[in-house]
Amino acid sequence: MVKTLLHIPPQAPPRSNLNTSNFKTPGLCLRGSKPPELKHLRWAVTAADCGSFREAAELLRLQQSTLSRSIRQIEHGLGFTIFERSSGGASPTPAGRRVLRLARTILEEFDALIATAKSVQNGETGRLSVGFCTSLSASNLQVSLVEFKRRFPRIELAMVERSRTRLARALRNGLLDILIVTGSLPLFDSKAMSLWSERLLVVLSRDHPLAAQETVYWTDLRGETVLLSHYDPGRELEDLLVSKLVSARDRPKIEHHELSRDNIRSLISMQGGVSLVLESDTGANFAGLIYRELRDGTGASRFDYSAHWRADNENPALDAFLKLLSERYPSPRLGG
Repeated sequence: MVKTLLHIPPQAPPRSNLNTSNFKTPGLCLRGSKPPELKHLRWAVTAADCGSFREAAELLRLQQSTLSRSIRQIEHGLGFTIFERSSGGASPTPAGRRVLRLARTILEEFDALIATAKSVQNGETGRLSVGFCTSLSASNLQVSLVEFKRRFPRIELAMVERSRTRLARALRNGLLDILIVTGSLPLFDSKAMSLWSERLLVVLSRDHPLAAQETVYWTDLRGETVLLSHYDPGRELEDLLVSKLVSARDRPKIEHHELSRDNIRSLISMQGGVSLVLESDTGANFAGLIYRELRDGTGASRFDYSAHWRADNENPALDAFLKLLSERYPSPRLGG
């Protein structure tokens, strides 16, 4: 008699009904069942904090049966009881306390992850690189940066002081997020925002004849030696001087030095002469030197500052900084 063997193919594993939109915690799955969702761990922790399923359900705005069922599912997956139930409430078992301790850690790390993601999206964390060629000692730029750090303490600020030409190149190459410079800076595919203006001052020694005047006029510089730095904004200062004193006979002698603005003032103390500075440069104290406002017939001479950034820069930290600048210096954007 020939026996017919019935071949039964192995069954495929049942299709999982895992909802990928929910976060799982596979580290807590010990018996092959699907891992608990984060919200279920949060419910269990809340129950432990409240000491009662009923109070936890009210706090979570759940049906008590829904809460109890989710905790039983966790216990089934783990293979042991997390809570001791009684008429007086629910308290963790020794094994349950260890599980709940781990659950708290998981939830805290996950909450930190979500908070970090939101901070990055909102521009609250990250890095912002700012190029400038002005002084930080006592300026609107310094005040703006201090306020920015107060609002966004987790954003790293990188400050770069270079010539306007090098700053413009760095912005084009994506090495800088934003430039704060005097005057206009035409750049392809960039945007600009008008910011503040600063008075132009003349700096001279206390024993200089012009020091007795409260205000110095451009025409008073005739016959003087003006010391200027080769670095920015030295060339702009010279251009302004030439525009104010059109006749070469009325212009002072101009000396250019390969020195910083601070060292130019030290040179004044050593060998005399005068120099031109902006208000933001007055924060650095130099013994024996004083500042006087420089005027013409229409009033004080001023320099305008503007911000420049690439139109395709999507750095959230840049957006946050631009919002702060627009709040502090409300004016129409110059381009883009």
